[in-house]
Amino acid sequence: MLPICLHRREKIATFLLACPDIHIYELGDLDDFFWKYTSWYACECNEEIQNLALIYTGTNLPILLSNNTNPGQKEFLKQLLPILPRRFYAHLTPGLEEAFTGHYSLVSHGQHLKMILTHSDRLLEMDPSVQQLQISDLPALSALYAVAYPENWFDPRMLETGQYYGIWQGNCLISVAGIHVYSPHYRVAALGNITTHPQCRGMGLGTLVTSYLCQSLRNSVDRIGLNVHAENSPAIACYRKLGFEPVAPYVEWMAEAIPGVLP
Repeated sequence: MLPICLHRREKIATFLLACPDIHIYELGDLDDFFWKYTSWYACECNEEIQNLALIYTGTNLPILLSNNTNPGQKEFLKQLLPILPRRFYAHLTPGLEEAFTGHYSLVSHGQHLKMILTHSDRLLEMDPSVQQLQISDLPALSALYAVAYPENWFDPRMLETGQYYGIWQGNCLISVAGIHVYSPHYRVAALGNITTHPQCRGMGLGTLVTSYLCQSLRNSVDRIGLNVHAENSPAIACYRKLGFEPVAPYVEWMAEAIPGVLP
């Protein structure tokens, strides 16, 4: 069975919803806000999806998402090699990186954990010191990221979702929590771009603003997830305190085609 480029959104959703906690990001990317930046590839049998991969192009560097252990997924990825970007970032279930052996050079960015909010009763009450960010707050947000989280993946367009919340100290934004994906239609959200100014850490601000965001999201989604580096113990402890639990590991990779190997 050869891979096909799939454009049927609801069919993709049906496949992803079989394991929604693993596919929070992919489900979120089905939303109109993200859909135009997605390319979906599938292998089907009797009109049913057996294997699936997503290439997201809404960032400067394309991102490949392949987060499942379905039989044949590694071989499916091998079949995609001729059409993949020559340079991309990847989120892969452990072991799937073997599909790129001999064709791409891979640099690991470490094992990560997918976490899901399972105990919403642990969330804090919504504190009035937390404020919803507006598009006009982009300069302050960019300034915070420059000093507190310079390596983050932030698309300014995300502010349009209305799902970014922060704490201010005068005219300076000192803590923020936002989303990577958000879909009221598919009732999912993935938290992201969460950070606190280095001079204000250890005060519980990150916990406060993340909890506020989760409380807000519960009005429009049923599943809230996030990805976190497996060695980021302080962040994991914060998320566990708020009711998140790990559901699956994955590894992030930087991939670059080996010259002269692929057509």
